[in-house]
Amino acid sequence: MAAISALLSVASLSDGHAADPAPLQLETRIPLGHVVGRIDHMAVDLSRHRLFVAELGNNSVGIVDLQAAKVLHRITGLKEPQGVGYVSSNDTLHVANAGDGSVRLFRGADFRDAGRIELGDDADNIRVDAAGRRVFVGYGGGALAAIDAESNRKVADIALDGHPESFRLESGGSRIFVNVPDAHAIEVVDRDNGRTLTKRSTGAWGSNFPMALDEALRQVIVVFRKPAVLAAFSMADGKEVTSTSTCGDADDVFVDVQRHRVYVSCGDGFLDVFEPHEASYRRIARIPTASGARTSLFVPELDRLFLAVRAGSQQPAELWVYRPSP
Repeated sequence: MAAISALLSVASLSDGHAADPAPLQLETRIPLGHVVGRIDHMAVDLSRHRLFVAELGNNSVGIVDLQAAKVLHRITGLKEPQGVGYVSSNDTLHVANAGDGSVRLFRGADFRDAGRIELGDDADNIRVDAAGRRVFVGYGGGALAAIDAESNRKVADIALDGHPESFRLESGGSRIFVNVPDAHAIEVVDRDNGRTLTKRSTGAWGSNFPMALDEALRQVIVVFRKPAVLAAFSMADGKEVTSTSTCGDADDVFVDVQRHRVYVSCGDGFLDVFEPHEASYRRIARIPTASGARTSLFVPELDRLFLAVRAGSQQPAELWVYRPSP
């Protein structure tokens, strides 16, 4: 990350102390070139310092060289790519396409075509289980597909009560926590045997899209759009621990374990930063971004938050790079 220089910092603290250092500093903006429409999820190849950006509205995936701070390559001819996942063990990029329900595979430094896996409909989020050598993909009216990362074959389906949005793999066990907004539920399934373990109704709260796990606190962090609420639930029994208001049209949430913070990226043009406070969460900053910039990726190994900013009338498509502070 040495080549990314500190060019710009913008933030407004929610408590009004403008002189305090912002918890996220905008270091640089990387142009994505001629990219139109919505931008979706991202993934990273740590060994090569490359970031993969699902350019859904552009039917492409951009590959950004983070050291050179520029677009290195673009994979075109896709069908509304939503999810991306990189498997380091066999150097393969997985791209989930909503338009045709496929997972396209690209391998190596030159991103050569390595095949495709047909799922059937609305392939979406991807999570990589590196230890288990599996790739999980949410798709269709309610399923997670388990793909063997070595043979590149679908080996199992895990049934859900509706289309899965964000889901997270427990690192110290076999559970997968899944947001299922169509069912107004958070479902927990076992990734080893495919069984549903628990279902928790979200009640009056709806559109639960982003999710993160705080395994240190043993909490599931879920952000709702209707209304705009960040809520924490116990990983043990699913009970609500606390909730607080947040920015609107959220699409991603991440836990910064090092600093004990939570980052939320929202399409209404803000990043919200929270810290645990007593038995709840306290917002310590609301940082202006750009309208529609709701997709982000926090990479602890690089200690950076990447925000995808779609093109607008006065705004070209860019990748904004934030450095947490202190």
